[in-house]
Amino acid sequence: MMHLFLNGLAASAGGGLTYLRNVIPHLADRTDVRTTVTVSSQLRREFGNTARVSFIELESRGGAAWRSYQEQKLLPGLIRRSAADVLISAGNFALRNSPVPQVLLSRNSLYTSADFFRDLRDRHEYAMGLDTRARGFLARRSIRWADCTVAPSQAFARDLQQWTGQKVLAIHHGFDRDAFFRDSTPLPAEIQHKFDSAVGSFRVLFVSHYNYYRNFETLLRAIPLVQERLAKRPVRLFLTCKLLSEENPGRYRAEATSALVSRLGIEHNVVQLGTVPYHLLHHLYHACDIYVTAAYAESFAHPLVEAMASGLPVVASDLPVHWEICGGAARYFQRFSPECLAEEMAQLACSGELSRTMTESGLQRSKDFSWSRHVEKLLALVESLTKHSGSRVLTAAL
Repeated sequence: MMHLFLNGLAASAGGGLTYLRNVIPHLADRTDVRTTVTVSSQLRREFGNTARVSFIELESRGGAAWRSYQEQKLLPGLIRRSAADVLISAGNFALRNSPVPQVLLSRNSLYTSADFFRDLRDRHEYAMGLDTRARGFLARRSIRWADCTVAPSQAFARDLQQWTGQKVLAIHHGFDRDAFFRDSTPLPAEIQHKFDSAVGSFRVLFVSHYNYYRNFETLLRAIPLVQERLAKRPVRLFLTCKLLSEENPGRYRAEATSALVSRLGIEHNVVQLGTVPYHLLHHLYHACDIYVTAAYAESFAHPLVEAMASGLPVVASDLPVHWEICGGAARYFQRFSPECLAEEMAQLACSGELSRTMTESGLQRSKDFSWSRHVEKLLALVESLTKHSGSRVLTAAL
């Protein structure tokens, strides 16, 4: 039986957390694999107990620097004591001296995004820029330390290869339809009331906590333009966050974006739901008319697949990653153009036939993503790595 050591300490929000929530149950179902997972104490309670997955809880206080110290100092001993065969580092940073072959899962597109660094300069976020470059330096070195690096999309794998000069493999993240739609628990009454109050409106959904790279500003500037096009039909944009700095993970300051909402006069158009538990997200998709993302940096974008699987037409910024994930099942716009975004949204609002066609295309496209297939490909890579330990990059049957 193969024994994996999965380092999940970096998972706290966004794609990293989604990854662990979906991959760990599939590993638990495997009778040929035993898994040891390191997670924060706060995250441990999300997972049940199984004979084939054991957890090591470590406190995550102290931020990224403390976590990095924990990983580099503590993990080698934990890995040796667990007698694991392979280390999977799931948080962009590799263990420098891993006692076993190591697969690095790299998914942070900010380190390679010129748009992100330009955005930080425009916002005068110089400290964040320096911190991101420092982390980027470590992420680049990590790709050299690991025996193999895996990206969640071909587009991001190409970015990493150009950035590092190292071979990077791509294994798409997945989607589990049964698991995603399983929970029948209703939405909290406060949130359900906000949707009930928007009956008859053109309901637009964007799933994300607040940060800079999801480009909230372009999306918000498009809302009054769409409202003008739709005349008497109200437009409602539902956000799964609140535009308050203290309500979101990370150090992103939301005050300027909140002020933009007031300046545009769209306070009644923007519905700030706050954080919605992952197992209830499917209710949001089903309650809206379209899904929109204006992000200028992504490595996969799970909500796009969730939206397509829910039957929502998708409008996405023109990132290569978005094209790769959605293909012909989405409409695309110039990533910093609220006018182009508003035009695409208005066309969907005014054309039932276009919406139906996109719904059908999206439902079909969402079937191309599977967490089960992701785990199968990852394990094939791991098996190849254990057989050829010492080679820098493997081209397993992916």
